[in-house]
Amino acid sequence: MRIENSFIPVEGVGETTERRLWERGVHTWDAFDPGLDVPGIGATTADRIESFIATAQGHLDDGDAAYFDRCFPSGERWRLYEDFRDHTCFFDIETTGLDERRDRVTTVSFSRAGETTTLVAGDDLTADRIAAQFREADLLASFNGARFDVPFLEASFDVDVDTPHLDLLYPCRRAGLSGGLKSIERTLGIDRDRRDLSGRDAVRLWHEYERGDRDALETLVSYNRADTENLRALADAVCETLHRDVFAPAVDDSPPTEE
Repeated sequence: MRIENSFIPVEGVGETTERRLWERGVHTWDAFDPGLDVPGIGATTADRIESFIATAQGHLDDGDAAYFDRCFPSGERWRLYEDFRDHTCFFDIETTGLDERRDRVTTVSFSRAGETTTLVAGDDLTADRIAAQFREADLLASFNGARFDVPFLEASFDVDVDTPHLDLLYPCRRAGLSGGLKSIERTLGIDRDRRDLSGRDAVRLWHEYERGDRDALETLVSYNRADTENLRALADAVCETLHRDVFAPAVDDSPPTEE
């Protein structure tokens, strides 16, 4: 599902009214006709839809993800993914614990455009490098990053993570996928090496590395990179599921538009 299929950012257009538009054949902004008789859309709402389309089209042409991040309801942010997929930065961190005020970030991996970069504490993990990775992306994607990864990075490196952020935990819940990242990967058939490793192992591996075990760091980096790279497959799968649940039924069942 793409941004231009969406009317829900418009004041007065909720899920029900948006679905009625789709069912009447108004599948994209270009298909909207203010004279079309759609229950729930009077002259005022029609004017608002036209105004939104005129403004939003310019922002879409400019690749302005931040505009749509602001105007879409938080629960509908997954709709940005298809349009900005090629410029999405998937990211994941490993830490020494769960408290951002006391524990440390050990590795951070970023995956964008098929390339993955991992920064390591004590080597190249700096605020400038983190900020540069986020700055070059139109959209960020994580799993539980809004509650964990972002607060850790902001507290540990004094960076402001203000790039639009799709936390895949919430689209997964909406799609009926519960549990942690690895549990959801198994449900969706997303493969990875070393399924025996967990976040607890990541803490252990870092401490082993601090005691001089270089192989432990290699394993930790590989684990962190797998978490990050698998987020793309997860985003593809869950957004396709929501497309089928939200948009496809209304489109498939819609009557032909009147000539």
